Amino acid sequence: MGLHDDLLKAVAELGWTRPTPIQEQAILPVMQGRDVIGVAQTGTGKTGAYVLPLMHRILSHHQTAKGVMVLILAPTRELAQQIDKDIIDFGKFTRLKGAAVFGGVGFDHQRQALHGGADLIVATPGRLLDHMRRGHSRMEALSALVLDEADRMLDMGFMPDVLKIIERLPKKRQNLLFSATMPPPILSLARQVQRDPLMIEIAKSQTAAPGIRHAVYPVHDSYKLPLLLRLLGDASMGQVLVFVGMRRKAEEVEYSLKVRNVSVAALHSDLNQRQRDQALEKFRAGQVRVLVATDLAQRGLDVENITHVINYDVPRGAEEYVHRVGRTARAGAEGDAFTFVSISEESNMRSIEHQLKLTLPRVTLPDFDYGPWGALVGFKPPPPLRRRRR
Repeated sequence: MGLHDDLLKAVAELGWTRPTPIQEQAILPVMQGRDVIGVAQTGTGKTGAYVLPLMHRILSHHQTAKGVMVLILAPTRELAQQIDKDIIDFGKFTRLKGAAVFGGVGFDHQRQALHGGADLIVATPGRLLDHMRRGHSRMEALSALVLDEADRMLDMGFMPDVLKIIERLPKKRQNLLFSATMPPPILSLARQVQRDPLMIEIAKSQTAAPGIRHAVYPVHDSYKLPLLLRLLGDASMGQVLVFVGMRRKAEEVEYSLKVRNVSVAALHSDLNQRQRDQALEKFRAGQVRVLVATDLAQRGLDVENITHVINYDVPRGAEEYVHRVGRTARAGAEGDAFTFVSISEESNMRSIEHQLKLTLPRVTLPDFDYGPWGALVGFKPPPPLRRRRR
């Protein structure tokens, strides 16, 4: 592909021998300066598909301008940190510097980076806009803007901030959009900011990775925890990521597992950045077997050895389902995605199946005690105990 020798050296050290499909189709057009829309499932190498060619352009053109040359916007701190780590890995044998800009930490180091201390900046929209309003950023040299997981930014209400940021950037620049899904509002945004973009669609929007085995477990709400414990009793389950709908539920499930001697950590929005980082590092290092998370971990959680994703609560829609289950079966591996569905969640689950054009298999465990709700999941409840007459 003609990538710069210093980048190829870093890629080889990472153990990459051939590009993924999204990288194979995107790297050359991005190197040529084209605007690109890339749609591919999570875990398929989207970050490398745009960071490597953008770094190549900077190195090949011998740019020495002071200020930020590439700006990458991401919806969450975790995704921003993951992209920043990739930039460090790719640029190991170059002089290019990257920096992450997000909330929950101090301003000073970020201000220095935005004033010309970094060539590539990856930022969450809210914190970057704060810096811009304070006059902390130098964007005159900017040559490329990347919106990574723009659909998630839309869901989280960041799009007004994104538009305000775009207004403050140089008009002449390369514009790239990469995501696992591309809903109509994002395509509308693309038409506003991009020039004759190349559409690369590795998998249709709202499509889960092929290496994932799906299963749906019908169960009453009050029996979800016993079912989770029952499944965790299987020694073949390695690293398990459990998604819940709310922060309070994450805390409850984490506590319930801890008191039953399950090694577990939680990830949710009430934790400060240090606590989030600690939870993720413990999970990555295998110090805890289970990570209980809200949808905060949908994007940017790049852990290679997640064997199972469990939707303790049914996600809101097909896009959320795709992003949740995409935390397993990454980079061509295989993994399992289990979803616990209560009676009240069944209609939502069927809506997700309709959008995905899939009928997911329903699974029941004959040796699991569903209690009095067993009839609702396909089992007849056991007969009531007969009391002896006195």
